[in-house]
Amino acid sequence: MVFGVIIGLVILVLLVVVHELGHAIVARRNGVVVEEFGIGFPPRAWSRKLKSGLLFSLNWLPLGGFVKLQGEHDNDHKKGDYGAVSFWRKTKILFAGVVMNWVVAAVLLTILAITGLPKVLPNQFLVPADTKITSGAVTVVSTEAGFPAAKAGLKAGDEIVKLDSQAIQSDDQLVTSTKAHRGQAVTIEYRRDNKTYTTKLTLRNTDSALLGVELGQSETIHATWSAPIVGVGTTAQFSWLTLKGVGQALGNLFAGLFLQFSPNQVIHNQGAQDLANARQSVAGPVGILGTIFPAAAKAGLTQLIFLTAIISLTLAVMNVLPIPALDGGRWFVMTIYRLRHKVLTEETEEKIQMVGFTVLMLLVVIITIGDVTRIL
Repeated sequence: MVFGVIIGLVILVLLVVVHELGHAIVARRNGVVVEEFGIGFPPRAWSRKLKSGLLFSLNWLPLGGFVKLQGEHDNDHKKGDYGAVSFWRKTKILFAGVVMNWVVAAVLLTILAITGLPKVLPNQFLVPADTKITSGAVTVVSTEAGFPAAKAGLKAGDEIVKLDSQAIQSDDQLVTSTKAHRGQAVTIEYRRDNKTYTTKLTLRNTDSALLGVELGQSETIHATWSAPIVGVGTTAQFSWLTLKGVGQALGNLFAGLFLQFSPNQVIHNQGAQDLANARQSVAGPVGILGTIFPAAAKAGLTQLIFLTAIISLTLAVMNVLPIPALDGGRWFVMTIYRLRHKVLTEETEEKIQMVGFTVLMLLVVIITIGDVTRIL
């Protein structure tokens, strides 16, 4: 688990650094002075000033990274200030990090489309003319206590290889075979941690749950010339699904918080349920590092790369949202003031960003409570 946490921390930092690098590159190309590019957050551990005048720093808190631009407020006006460039240039600078995260996701998913991209959606994007789908081993997802499989020692993660010397190719085949041997003693060959074992058990003599297991079987997409198309298409498809998921989770969260204050017990209980659904449907830093990355690292390099791509496009989606303190929020506020022909003063901008930051921290706390609850 420790290895998975370390790997996860490194990947998260790299994804944030790539995001900030996008801001820095586009800012420099559009005449804005980049004062500092930092990996991690202060206190500062080490720094060096480059010939270009940019201060590069390594910081003690490994929680991502940051870029500091000269004159970061919308109303700053000196030469080299972010605030002094045009609306279009500010737009490019603000969304450069988002684009970088989408590019990273598309590149990683393109690589996986060639080597083997996990198929996790029934309608997952692919190019039928250049797609081969292969199925993995039939795997035990969970066992029911007191049922034949659990009594025989089968565990979640075991791969069913044979049933009475008959090779098992699909979960449907295993179900059919067990029904054909209802109430009989059978021998099951399974694989665990790259070692093969056999066990004997007697199937239940019922119409269902003969073994007492939940089965799963992974599918993998393989492409050749269409791999870049699959990479981009999958990025777009998962970005849309992520956006819908975030919207639903936020809806449950705010509805739950609001309804919790109702004196009506039925409404209060509904609020508690909405809040619980929101906590279960999203994961914060604790959940990602404590459970998701260790599980992906254990599953192998393919799952780790796939998870990295999903988190990268999720960072892009989150930063598009019009929430103050995020890239999309800064652009949204700036645009509203432009449309109203009003000056966005430094004081007003800082107040708006502070409100947005406070809301984000509240969300992080609520999500973290859900993460810790799941882990415990």
